[in-house]
Amino acid sequence: MSVDSSSLGPSLRLSSRMAGVRSSAIRDLLTFTARPEVISLAGGLPAVELVPRGRIAQAARRALGDPHSVQYGETSGWAPLRETVASRESEAVGRRVAPAEVVVTHGSQQALSLLAQVLLDPGDTVVVEEPGYTGALQVFRAAQAAVVPVALDANGMDTAVLEQALREGLRPKVVHTVSNFHNPRGVVLSAQRREHLASLADRYGFWIIEDDPYGELWFDAPPPAPVATHSDRVLRLSSGSKTVAPALRIGWLHGDRRVCEAVELLKQGADLCGSSLTQRIATELLDDRTWLDSHLAAIRGAYSARSHALVGALESVFGERISHTPVFGGMFCWIEFADGCDATSLLARAIEHDVAYVPGGAFGVADAHSHAARLCFATYGGEVLVEGVNRLRQAYDAHIRTPWSVTGH
Repeated sequence: MSVDSSSLGPSLRLSSRMAGVRSSAIRDLLTFTARPEVISLAGGLPAVELVPRGRIAQAARRALGDPHSVQYGETSGWAPLRETVASRESEAVGRRVAPAEVVVTHGSQQALSLLAQVLLDPGDTVVVEEPGYTGALQVFRAAQAAVVPVALDANGMDTAVLEQALREGLRPKVVHTVSNFHNPRGVVLSAQRREHLASLADRYGFWIIEDDPYGELWFDAPPPAPVATHSDRVLRLSSGSKTVAPALRIGWLHGDRRVCEAVELLKQGADLCGSSLTQRIATELLDDRTWLDSHLAAIRGAYSARSHALVGALESVFGERISHTPVFGGMFCWIEFADGCDATSLLARAIEHDVAYVPGGAFGVADAHSHAARLCFATYGGEVLVEGVNRLRQAYDAHIRTPWSVTGH
């Protein structure tokens, strides 16, 4: 869905930037998947039973003991939380990150939106991955940027293709990458390509936005060192939504102090400040390393088992009718129908069979990815995932026998 301001009449005309903004197909699906009988493999929803509600309640009680926890706070975030994030990110990137180089945001999506406003003028070029993260595509289109895709393969963004385009005159202001357990493809940017991408940023002078909400959700081995390890032209984003609780709405960015100061300035006009209460809760949880390590280990174990259940069911039920990317972490599995089945038209049949997914076209920039789909394995246990795949196969069989159009029978 996109917004057409011309249809609203002369009394209400929206800004020109709204012309390129489309609603997220994932959010649109929520209308259909809200029914309890639907097994939704669509949304990237963490498992609610793994959210540490008891531990959050303890931290909330302690936070509420201080009256300042219900007061306005600093725009850049509660100072102890910025110190905690700076310490964690220093360990991740292998160099000291100062608290002044950290801004706490209302989820990492707000960080991405504010960075786009700080860095981009209309018409500036942004390089994204193909297929790309829908939230990033929305942000960059709203900023009226020229979005240029670079294809992914099993090792992440093909930086050799990017380098060739740069040699031929491409001059991006920003390159965006979901480096770990990519959304939607699930791939990991290789160590060699991380170094290569960083060297290209240094040589050609663009900013890298390293979007990393999934990096701690590895199964067998952690991913390579962040891109930010290799260049100071990297602005790194992360979040507590996938590891602690989405409802806390705690995200952050760190990078060049001048960029952080500009982000803070715009944030004053966006929301003035975040939640003092949830930032204090998050600080206690992120500071409790013993508890956090145990909690992350439990999430990794559960998600690993669920990914095996989903992939095993796909291979058993569909066989060679689909291919899928290997799953090493994160929350998603990307599949492609070998027979050319259109995933968008199949979705209507799938919803009739009480199962849902996100068609690949939702993530496309130059490629429609019409035969692909993204499945989330994090939300449900193994038995439900197997049933979801069985329903998908039933929908697929019905669709092949009597294909639907996108709009109906």
